[in-house]
Amino acid sequence: MNEAPPTGRPVELRHLRAFLAVADELNITRAAARLRLTQPAVSRTLAALEGHLGVRLVDRSTHHLALTPDGLAFRDKAAAAVAAFDEALDSGRLRTWPLRLGHAWSAFGPYTTPLLRAWQERHPGTPLELLRIDDRTAGLTRGEVDAALLRGPVDAPGLVAEVLFTEVRVAAVTADGPLAGRGSLALADLADGPVVLNTVSGTTTVDLWPPSARPAATVTVGNTDDWLTAIAAGRGSGVSTASTATLHPHTGVAYVPLDDAPGVPVLLARRDAPGHPALPELAALAREIVARGATH
Repeated sequence: MNEAPPTGRPVELRHLRAFLAVADELNITRAAARLRLTQPAVSRTLAALEGHLGVRLVDRSTHHLALTPDGLAFRDKAAAAVAAFDEALDSGRLRTWPLRLGHAWSAFGPYTTPLLRAWQERHPGTPLELLRIDDRTAGLTRGEVDAALLRGPVDAPGLVAEVLFTEVRVAAVTADGPLAGRGSLALADLADGPVVLNTVSGTTTVDLWPPSARPAATVTVGNTDDWLTAIAAGRGSGVSTASTATLHPHTGVAYVPLDDAPGVPVLLARRDAPGHPALPELAALAREIVARGATH
């Protein structure tokens, strides 16, 4: 039976920090060292949290710890709560409350600079911080940002999003390879060789290809930089959105139009909870800039 917190003493921040350390390390010893606590203290704190919630967060049945489904669901909520607490106590931000806008790659595409300039002109007292975070929700579910520019459908609970525009897909191939000189490519052209997939923050999976014509092999990476490096090194080709070609040029990578791939929606997402008071203004400005660009 789990050990519940003493009567009259609710869950405290230390319970959440202990759980997050265990969730990150998946090892009580390393989590204890990170928190500068003893192993028994971390174990008791974790058990107390589980007792309060009435669910098992960590599976201890094997030699290696693992988060349970409830633990996986709770991790993002705990991280958001801790991040909000730390943000509130950051004395350097008391006079100004920056609006943190996350993205995993390519930001707002061609509208990035117009958005940043227009925001600075209209809201000089509220800095807009553009943060690249290699995560499927660009740090949004973990409370690292207030809003995020995301690409493709995002299956994450507790988020609301609106589609701002749709980007076409392009192929990214080795600059001195046989596909680089082509005027355009089809998905089948890429399936003959390995395809590099960013499995952490990318939108491309093997499901982009028909079941009967999927790539012969795949190479998996965890961020945009490693994705570009792998393609430049000739380890495979890739698929991304058009703004990647502009915002992530690479001497070893050539971007070629892709004829038969569906577009990728670009979303502005936020948590479905009270947040930064300037979020409505950010959404309105983003819509305005996209509409303005569509008329030019």
